[in-house]
Amino acid sequence: MLRKAVTSLDVTTKVTLGVLALASGVYTYLGVRELLDGSATLVFFAAIIYSAAVSIGIYAFWSYLMRFMPHVRDAVSRGLLVLAMILGSAMIIAMSSWLNAAALAGSAALEQHLANKLESFATDLDRAHNNALAAQSLLPDIQMASLRFAQLAEDEQRQGSLTGTSGSGTVVQLLTQMSRQVDGLAAEIEQSAGQVAELYDEGSAHIARMRELVSARGPINPRSDAFAAESMALMGVIASLQQTSVAPAVKRAAEDLAGGFIAPIADGGTGDLAARQTAIVGNVEEAVAAQSRVLAAAAEQILAAEPVRPERFEPLSTAEAVLRYAPDFLPSWAGAISIDLMPAVLILILCVVHAGIRREDEPVADATTMSAADLLTAVRILREVDGETRLVRGGPDLLPTAPATAREVDATSDESVSENAPDVTSTPPDAKSGVVTPLASGRSAKKE
Repeated sequence: MLRKAVTSLDVTTKVTLGVLALASGVYTYLGVRELLDGSATLVFFAAIIYSAAVSIGIYAFWSYLMRFMPHVRDAVSRGLLVLAMILGSAMIIAMSSWLNAAALAGSAALEQHLANKLESFATDLDRAHNNALAAQSLLPDIQMASLRFAQLAEDEQRQGSLTGTSGSGTVVQLLTQMSRQVDGLAAEIEQSAGQVAELYDEGSAHIARMRELVSARGPINPRSDAFAAESMALMGVIASLQQTSVAPAVKRAAEDLAGGFIAPIADGGTGDLAARQTAIVGNVEEAVAAQSRVLAAAAEQILAAEPVRPERFEPLSTAEAVLRYAPDFLPSWAGAISIDLMPAVLILILCVVHAGIRREDEPVADATTMSAADLLTAVRILREVDGETRLVRGGPDLLPTAPATAREVDATSDESVSENAPDVTSTPPDAKSGVVTPLASGRSAKKE
């Protein structure tokens, strides 16, 4: 029964193997076409030749194993065939399966690559924007310092709150000068804030365009080229944002406040007023130095932040993208490999079935362990089969008679001897051996 089933499925097995080999060749063609460069005709014929070689090699490899492996019985030969199957499967994966995966998931893998790069560029833009805005956090401190100097100058001029003598003198001029210097620094920071906002808006526009390219429909290669152009423009925006930061200017201005401070000469009319002016000038110098140290330390902290170094966009082919992002496309890899290695399952099924056929063909018991009844039954079956064969070949006259039972043989033994016994007188015994031909009844004649 199993033998008939295997024979009936022989055509189905060959057709299945041919279809699988053809499918693998088609997807191999689609995958290898993306890797070749040159004219369209050259790429077409090169891809066709490679895919045809893959299809023929897969069909021949699995055909050989299907023909030989189920019939090999000894362990050594079976082990060598299994080793050959493993080696051949690895070679098939190397020359075909990864190209099948590239054809099945190549576009999706490239979109995954674009999406990952998009997230990286968006992160770099945000970091550069934050670094550029970090100097804006110094603006309130600078404005407060400027306001404090201006208020002191106004109080001194109106009420003489510092020297005890109102009017515009050395102290008022010095405080007004410090207030103007700090105001200039604050104005520079405010001006950079507008430029930073413009650059960030420009970078956000590039990010939005790149996001549209990732999620758009259509061929992936034109979208990848447009994405590369947008990424180059975005990298320029990020570089401009890093150069726009006013933190270095704030640090230099803060250091100049203390280092470039020049104490004016007291212009008081009396010695007492001049002494008081000189004392106030010294206090202002100390205040300016303290403010300078605070601003310089804050600017240094901003400059200590790691600068943004955006990675360049690296275009990939579909095959390279599938290999790089293989963990994200395991179902596609499984399908691509299954197309090539499914015949291995058919081979295992054939090995199991042929092993069952061999077990059915083996005798139930050895001849040395058969009983007399088993032997007689076997002889009777053999005679019946032989009789049926003669009947088919020669007609009913050749049909042998059924063997006589033991009682019939005893009842007719005398008649058989008398009727069928040979003529002893007419047939002399062998002169050399002296043995007479045995009678039909099984009795032996006497020696002359």
